[in-house]
Amino acid sequence: MLLSVDWDYFVGSTDLIFDSPLWGTPDTSLERDAAWSARAVKRGGSSFEVLRDDFPLLLSPKPLEVLAGVPCFACVTHSDAYGLLQRLEVKRVLNLDSHHDLFSSSGDPERVRPGNWTGLALERGLIDMYTCRYPTWHADLRVTEGFDLERTRAELPAKFSSLSVTLERGNLELQRDEIEAVLLVQSPAWTNPLFDSDFLELCAVLNAEFLEPPLERVFIHKL
Repeated sequence: MLLSVDWDYFVGSTDLIFDSPLWGTPDTSLERDAAWSARAVKRGGSSFEVLRDDFPLLLSPKPLEVLAGVPCFACVTHSDAYGLLQRLEVKRVLNLDSHHDLFSSSGDPERVRPGNWTGLALERGLIDMYTCRYPTWHADLRVTEGFDLERTRAELPAKFSSLSVTLERGNLELQRDEIEAVLLVQSPAWTNPLFDSDFLELCAVLNAEFLEPPLERVFIHKL
C-alpha cells in the first residue's frame, strides 16, 4: 500500500476564515506564494507569523516518524503521484488529505492533475482500492470537504464503486507492516508557509527522495 500524506491534512484554517484556501483555490504559482503574503498584509503583518492563529498546524505530524526506514518520496503537489504509482506498482492507496482527489469539476478530465490522480488511477487499473482519510478537525470546519461525509459520499456512486472507494474521517492510526511506500505532498496553495520548515523536517526524518524540489517560501513585501 502507498501511504499518501498531503500536508493540508495537518495545516488548515480555523472556522469562519473567509479567505481560507479551503473554500476553493486554483493550484497556481500565485496561490502558492503571493496569495499567502496578501493574507498576511491583510492582517497587518510583515511576515507569515501573523497567519499562525487563522491558519494553524492543527495536528502534529510526529506520529509519522515511526515510518522511518520505509521508502519515502516527496513532492510539491499530487501531480507527481500518478507517475509514482506507475513506478511502484502498488494496488492500494491510503491518502491522508483534505481533498479526495478523485475528480475535478473543470479542465480536461483525462489529464492527470492533483485533483483527479486517484480517480484516474482507479479507472485505468493502476490501483484496486482507494481510501481518503480526512483529518478529524474537518468535523468542526464547515467549509471542508470532509465536514458532511454523507453529502460527499453521495457524489461518488455515479463514477466509482463503493467497493473500491472509501471516504472516512480519522486520526493517524497506521499499520506499518501494510505500508510499502510513503509520499509526502507539500500542497503550498493550501498550506501556511509558516510551517514549510516542519514539512521539510519530516522529509528529512523519513529520508525522502524528492520527486520535485519543495518550496521554502519567503514573505513578499511588494504585492
